[in-house]
Amino acid sequence: MSTQTRTTGAPSRVGRFAAWGVAAVTVVVAIAWLIWARAAQDGDDQAQSPPTAAGGEAMPGMDMSGMDMSGGSMAGDGSISLTADQLREFGITFGEVEVRTLTDVVRTVGILGFDETRVASVTVRFGGYVERLLVDFTGRSVREGEPLAEVYSPELLAAQEELLLAARLQEEISSSVVPGVQPSSADLVDAARQRLILWGISREQIDQILADGQARRTLILYAPVAGVVIEKNVLVGQSVMAGQSLYTIADLTELWVDAEVREADAGLVHEGDAVTVEMSALPGRLVPGRIEYVYPTLENQARTLRARIAIANPGGLLRPGMYATVRIQSVGRSALTVPAAAVFDTGERRVVFVDMGGGRILPQEVEVGRTSGELAEVLSGLEPGQRVVTSAQFLLDSESNLAEVMRSMIGQTTIANGDMQGMAMPPREP
Repeated sequence: MSTQTRTTGAPSRVGRFAAWGVAAVTVVVAIAWLIWARAAQDGDDQAQSPPTAAGGEAMPGMDMSGMDMSGGSMAGDGSISLTADQLREFGITFGEVEVRTLTDVVRTVGILGFDETRVASVTVRFGGYVERLLVDFTGRSVREGEPLAEVYSPELLAAQEELLLAARLQEEISSSVVPGVQPSSADLVDAARQRLILWGISREQIDQILADGQARRTLILYAPVAGVVIEKNVLVGQSVMAGQSLYTIADLTELWVDAEVREADAGLVHEGDAVTVEMSALPGRLVPGRIEYVYPTLENQARTLRARIAIANPGGLLRPGMYATVRIQSVGRSALTVPAAAVFDTGERRVVFVDMGGGRILPQEVEVGRTSGELAEVLSGLEPGQRVVTSAQFLLDSESNLAEVMRSMIGQTTIANGDMQGMAMPPREP
């Protein structure tokens, strides 16, 4: 039984080898036929009769070095030779390999916010009670020096009485004729006046108190800067203590944009870089700006770097909280470049097709750095002054790969035919 099993298995393996060989020869013949038909259609005088599969002898000896490849011929080094007519037919254009200035542009998003250097807090420096609010809602615009609130304070009232008493005493001493008494002394008046100034009472109010000769029950707090009230922490009748913030006022003539830059682009962002900002709420309106500060740390979860951009806000059209599209233009640097369209990415490598002269085009693997607009940085693989193809790279890559596939298939077919010719074919069993 075992002998019959071995005898039956041998012809089965031989049959499979024969089938594989015939299939390979058939595929090669089909490809060769298509190429010959294309050449005959284009009127190529050099085209020969299509190869046949008779005996499988013609295909293994085929010379690939001069084979017509869809109108161009392939050389043994993988280069493609094209005539001037074929270059025009394929629509092939060329670009130069040159040292150019690269200006990297980073596109990201940001949010408008307040300029922290233009935000002021109105803080009371004494205890008392708010009797009247002259600015009574958040969002109101105020001028510098505009009245905000009237405050009654027993401490202020006592300080005013001391000021008036010192002023009357100074007047009496200056008019005295008693020997040994100074005709005038302003020490007490100056001390009382300075005390009110340190509490935030304006000099104009103090002069008015001295002119009237009467203490005022309430005093007015004024806005230290112009801007918009973004916080109001006080109500009418509310008691206040020293150090309590009543208002927060922000000047909106300049704003900050907090931009989030990807970690991969962190090395392209520097302080002083020019920026263009476009708001989603104002499409088409481009606002120039400049990076004032780059934060020293990255956001752990988002893996982004924050950059602070200062922009002007003429007319008050820009508002904190708006979303913005930010384009950061970094300082230019010199590098060896090619047109970005010349780089053909196959997935595993990046290839450019170099013009070798005389219509000969050679695929060359390159290492590419950053891409800036229409230019790509070349780290290795090219030299300045070379010309590269900037269009029809996919077609040229297909021509190059076709030759490699055919050479590989023909080699496999040759091996398969040699194995079959040297193999003893046992007679069939009846």
